[in-house]
Amino acid sequence: MHIVVDLHISREEYLRWYQGSVNAVVAQARDGRTIRFPADALQSFVTHNGITGTFAIYFDSNNKLQKVERLR
Repeated sequence: MHIVVDLHISREEYLRWYQGSVNAVVAQARDGRTIRFPADALQSFVTHNGITGTFAIYFDSNNKLQKVERLR
């Protein structure tokens, strides 16, 4: 199962997650559901400007995060 989200996270905001003051990302999926997943799952997508794009968040049948894939 996967959920599609559009993310616009500033570099400074992601640094707060990376430094441990916040450990989860909460975002609204395109279908209206609210999704929560570990911030470190986005580490490979961080650029100098932060994280921006459309992502597919994949979960298993127990709602455990499997992978994050950048769609655009």
